[in-house]
Amino acid sequence: MLPTPKKYFLTAAAAEGDSTLTAFDNALLAGRIGNINLIRVSSILPPEAEIDPELVIPPGSLVPTAYGYIVSQEPGQLIAAAVGVGISADTFGVIMEFSGVCGKEEARDRIRAMLEESFRSRGMDLKDIKIAAVEHRVVKTGCALAAVPMWY
Repeated sequence: MLPTPKKYFLTAAAAEGDSTLTAFDNALLAGRIGNINLIRVSSILPPEAEIDPELVIPPGSLVPTAYGYIVSQEPGQLIAAAVGVGISADTFGVIMEFSGVCGKEEARDRIRAMLEESFRSRGMDLKDIKIAAVEHRVVKTGCALAAVPMWY
């Protein structure tokens, strides 16, 4: 059984690469999560998890991470990715991810709307929202990535 994460941070980054995989890898590196192993998780932030923007995760670690990304090979295309964390007053939080062919502000707006809906659906009060978003104009092969890695 895995322990429950106690810390997290939000990151959003974009990068170019010679291939779709290296563009993704370069975006991970730019977002400070390129040297860890992401375990993709769904969208619940554990109760009492604390944000730590300076969190350093040891290289090679297996890290539960909620993330969204988009890779494009269409020069000139504007792509974006965003993540958001909705914080409740007294219980767990909710994480939402988005990526698409749009700008950063549209990505942020979509995250905000999804978080508000997710709290309404759960009958929970939304105390705070934290969002990280990025946009990227593709040169050759570009990636926009946003993630919430969680650590112990």
